[in-house]
Amino acid sequence: MYGASAVEQPRRSWLVAQSISVAERLARLDPEQRAAATAPPGPILCVAPAGSGKTSTLVARIAWLVDTGVDPGTITALTFNRRAAEELTERLEAAMPEHDGGAKVRVRTFHALGLEILREAGEAVTPLLDREAVLRELIPRISMSALRRLDTIISRFKLNFMVSPDEVAADPDAGPTATAFVAYERAIADSGGLDFDDLVARAVRRLETDATVLATWRARAVHLLVDEAQDLDRMQLRMAIALASPDHRIFLVGDDDQSIYGWRLADVRRLLTLAETSLPGLRRHDLATNYRCPGPVVERAVRLVAHNRERFDKSIRARTRAPGSLILAPTQADPADACEALIRSWPTDDSTRAILARTNRELLPAVAACLTLGVPFRARDLELPLEAADLDTLLDAATEDREIPLVARAARLRDASRGEARAIASALLDWAPAFPDPDSFRDAVTSARERLAGLRRDDAALSLATVHGTKGLEFDHVAVIGLDAGRFPSARSIEDAEDPERALEEERRLAYVAWTRARRTLSLSYDPAAPSPFLLEAFDERELRGVA
Repeated sequence: MYGASAVEQPRRSWLVAQSISVAERLARLDPEQRAAATAPPGPILCVAPAGSGKTSTLVARIAWLVDTGVDPGTITALTFNRRAAEELTERLEAAMPEHDGGAKVRVRTFHALGLEILREAGEAVTPLLDREAVLRELIPRISMSALRRLDTIISRFKLNFMVSPDEVAADPDAGPTATAFVAYERAIADSGGLDFDDLVARAVRRLETDATVLATWRARAVHLLVDEAQDLDRMQLRMAIALASPDHRIFLVGDDDQSIYGWRLADVRRLLTLAETSLPGLRRHDLATNYRCPGPVVERAVRLVAHNRERFDKSIRARTRAPGSLILAPTQADPADACEALIRSWPTDDSTRAILARTNRELLPAVAACLTLGVPFRARDLELPLEAADLDTLLDAATEDREIPLVARAARLRDASRGEARAIASALLDWAPAFPDPDSFRDAVTSARERLAGLRRDDAALSLATVHGTKGLEFDHVAVIGLDAGRFPSARSIEDAEDPERALEEERRLAYVAWTRARRTLSLSYDPAAPSPFLLEAFDERELRGVA
């Protein structure tokens, strides 16, 4: 009744326009949701844990504002990504069909709003350049890992430090990454365009330097609502505060326990210190009930995340008699065999299910299991070696010399490759020992590619995804794989972090997000000889060993 919206499922009845009154809509909320939705205008932070109905509360808040006389054209809602903006728009259209044809609530992502601000102010918004393409042109042999690090550093210069390339270039102590930033920014300038970060950064600069533009957009955001506030980077928060000032009729919805985008410059401390740093007089409303997950899942997920120090003190509970189960699945089987067992454990109905992992690479055994079982799957962000454009070239190179054993040839190819080609060559090396000769190997690869093309479908009930890729989603049955020491939490992420303790807390929040995607069952797969420390925090050792 009060649950969060279903995602990755057929549209539910809330997408059908209903002529219920605002009073009836508010009556459907629980007391905490209703108190937040009807709080007097002002700076408000609605702390909304996983499955607590934050979107229902946002929709009710906007409907209540309009019902009390607020012009919809003076309401702006900002979301973190396009998917959330589309869902919120659909739900508002269903909730307020009587406003069709009149002024509508503006629902935008931060970047879409930045684009709109710049375009209306007459600033150039094309070409919008792809950062990876620009960097690869500047540094042709850059590795994928180095590219990702440089991508984060460039964003930090633009969004956190807010420095110009000229300022950086004038620093006699500027290092190679700072020099790369200067070269990148000059390439952007030479193109006459901008990149994705510039959509927000330049819009903020325009708001802060052009009183007419600022007044225009403040009039369109007299009431400002901000979703996923825990994910905001410094520039996005700066945009929100600029629009909401000086009256601060701002309603932020967020969850410190779901702050998992540190690599995108989100910082949980930004949410925790809002009252002290940005919004004096901020009032907090907590949604305390998780309507999504089975009781045991809520209990253990909360037990886990409570080990974090950087979080609000709050209560999170499951709904009364929440059905479903949590299944501990210790295994030392081959990863693909373990995934097969998980898939076979789920009911053969039309329920949604997901296998989640810490990294894309850890999902490859799940793909292998789907190929073996003939199970359709969707994997939106997963690039598979079998689908790579370079595969045929690498396959030719791996099989052309019949005097050299296939495995040795694949190993030599892997060692000589770079970037994506190296990953593909490594996959070939893993597969090659099972085949006696190059012809049988090539036939197997061709057959697997054909089966993969038939099974990979956007409408499949089974999703394979990283935890980061499922933020905001939910499924009937969820299996989290790779909950082993060194893998989840990621030893590498913690070792490479500037602050390992804060990185560990973000990894713990990532596990919390993974576990709270489940509506009916949650299966946790791990090596019983080396379970993740997160399992040791959420369960007793006897439970992990299967001792009653």
